[in-house]
Amino acid sequence: MKVIVTGASGVLGTAVSDAFTSKGSTDVLSLSHSRTGNGLVQLDLTNNEEVERVFKEFKPDWVIHCAAERRPDVAEKDPEGTRKLNADVPLHLALLSKTLKCKLVYISTDYVFDGRSPPYTPSSITNPLQLYGRTKRDGELAVLGVDGADVIVLRVPVLYGPAPKNSDSAINILLDVVQDQSGKKYNMDHYATRYPTNVVDIADFLVRLTKLKKSIPPILHYSADEPFTKYEICLTFSKILGLPHAHIIPDAEPPTGAGATSRPKDCHLYTRETEDLGVEGSLGLSLFEEWWAEHLQKKQ
Repeated sequence: MKVIVTGASGVLGTAVSDAFTSKGSTDVLSLSHSRTGNGLVQLDLTNNEEVERVFKEFKPDWVIHCAAERRPDVAEKDPEGTRKLNADVPLHLALLSKTLKCKLVYISTDYVFDGRSPPYTPSSITNPLQLYGRTKRDGELAVLGVDGADVIVLRVPVLYGPAPKNSDSAINILLDVVQDQSGKKYNMDHYATRYPTNVVDIADFLVRLTKLKKSIPPILHYSADEPFTKYEICLTFSKILGLPHAHIIPDAEPPTGAGATSRPKDCHLYTRETEDLGVEGSLGLSLFEEWWAEHLQKKQ
């Protein structure tokens, strides 16, 4: 089997690339926009001609599209670039996958929902609150709208896992907040409920999904079930590390004021349809505190 992974230098993309590479029978092309090394191949996904050349030469069976602008605050500052990466690029990949007769997995987000009436099923009506969510929703509509393309939209929540830098993940970076014992105070979100999900789990699920010998629905949800606010995640890290947390102040109010990016309150993804697919090992989810305790112990 031949698999292309886009965004293969990101936290999720790295895990996906590693998961497929570890299967000796899979030929993996790991694409990155700027980073090199570790088998990464540089490719600007907005360069349609170059993308077509690379894809046609490699002839993939599956394309796992992880590349995206994933940071809502950054998206607001560069709406044109975000729309191009989150909506235009997926459309081109869907058209290309139709031509090459390969399967495309478009990684989407729980932020396509407004967070007002969870849990959300794959057929729930989308209503994103901010530009990031709108561009990811537009990407979904684009890939699903290509008649004849074999496309799967996989919606996931906020992610964590092994990362070169804690700042690469909205969850991992909270470790830096807990470990900052300089006296600096942090106001921490205690408003939005999140369901942090491990990228290694997602990657392993995708490998098992490619082995499924039956039709796959066009939209799937993959999510852990443990609810946390960012403040509660900080308390969990504080417990694991044995560090005080008085410098972290819970903020239970929704984001307001100039420059604040709207965040949905609770976008819990309903995963029963995914569980019922019959993928070997089902979702295979890690427990948040257990995984972090083991991971941080290994790093000491």
